[in-house]
Amino acid sequence: MRRLTRLALLTSLTAVITMAVNIPLPHVKGYINIGDSVILLTGLLLGPGAGAVVGGVGSAMADLILGYPHWAGWTLAIKGLEGFLAGRLGKRPFVGALAGVGAMAGGYFVAGCLMYGSVAPALAQLPFDLIQGGISCMAALTVRGVLKSYLQS
Repeated sequence: MRRLTRLALLTSLTAVITMAVNIPLPHVKGYINIGDSVILLTGLLLGPGAGAVVGGVGSAMADLILGYPHWAGWTLAIKGLEGFLAGRLGKRPFVGALAGVGAMAGGYFVAGCLMYGSVAPALAQLPFDLIQGGISCMAALTVRGVLKSYLQS
């Protein structure tokens, strides 16, 4: 019950943070956000299963609520993989976070190519996804360090 409650709270937090800080990208009918920080942090602290659930479900919920339903299916898979990789490789947190961010940016690049039938819109989105991932990676690693120190004291 405790684990389920934790997952529900982190899933909701992912959706809320994604919605609270988002910048629309009209050229790809999407947006950038910092919800990845919660996804990466969850994967690093609670493992690959938790990272996948929190990343996929929380981010897809945000897509649906914000009016981006065309991205929700892709987001479920891409952000789920991001959280999974962060958790799976979390014994080396920097590597886990970078792998998660790489999967997110690469996943949205592929999805953009398929959705729009062209590389151009996906390529235009890629730098924004990398910036989003970099900021979220730094935030997750910082918070993880603080939490680890706090929990060990």
